[in-house]
Amino acid sequence: MKKLSFGRIAAAAAMTATLALPALAQNIAVVNGKAIPKARADVLAQQVAKSGRPVTPELEGQIKDEVIAREIFMQEAQKLGLDGSEDFKNQLELARQTILIRELFADFQAKNPVTDEEVKAEYDKFVAANSGKEYKARHILVEKEADAKDIIARLKKGAKFEDLAKKLSKDPGSGAKGGDLDWATPSSYVKEFTEALVKLKKGETTEAPVKSQFGWHVIRLDDVRDAKLPKLEDVKPQITQQLQQQKLAKFQEDLRAKAKVE
Repeated sequence: MKKLSFGRIAAAAAMTATLALPALAQNIAVVNGKAIPKARADVLAQQVAKSGRPVTPELEGQIKDEVIAREIFMQEAQKLGLDGSEDFKNQLELARQTILIRELFADFQAKNPVTDEEVKAEYDKFVAANSGKEYKARHILVEKEADAKDIIARLKKGAKFEDLAKKLSKDPGSGAKGGDLDWATPSSYVKEFTEALVKLKKGETTEAPVKSQFGWHVIRLDDVRDAKLPKLEDVKPQITQQLQQQKLAKFQEDLRAKAKVE
């Protein structure tokens, strides 16, 4: 047999190494003789990127460590035969269903995006429903009508509304703030409260206690203004998300309605 010269051996080794490089480049490590494809790390990196977190070189190293650790643990689980258990198969099927359904919904949303016209129409509906006046009011809430009448009498004698509210109001939200309810539209309150509030002039207090499902109110109107609504660009993300959810819910309802379930 003809012997290979040292030069030929070196050339053959170099060629073998060259041919192996592309294969090695596709793997990030070899664990117990099994190659781990780089694609696994790429998938994890994509998931991190989708969450809004930048994939830095440091994070890439952490992802590589995570992929290697998973392979080690998977090999041990397979060695014990856990991948053949009924519980594993059931969980795997549930995971498959979850991922597939998620992909279905993502595909629908990608093909049915919310348009600027839809956002504008929804914003116009919001403006129409919330335009008008806003009222800045205070109130003192008590359990008995007699207590409310006593408060009104004390106010007429010069007692400060804010002091009585802090001391006597049963409303934990506004009581500590001197009865302050901040700016709100009349529709924000229960019917009885609203009807009494809109009859008041700026600075006036109800002459008689107002009964509601919460108890007895003494109400003072501090100010009135035209309703201040957010600009379209400020609420566009929220409206878009809301419309996306509505479209997806309708898609799901339609699929259920069309399905033949026996």
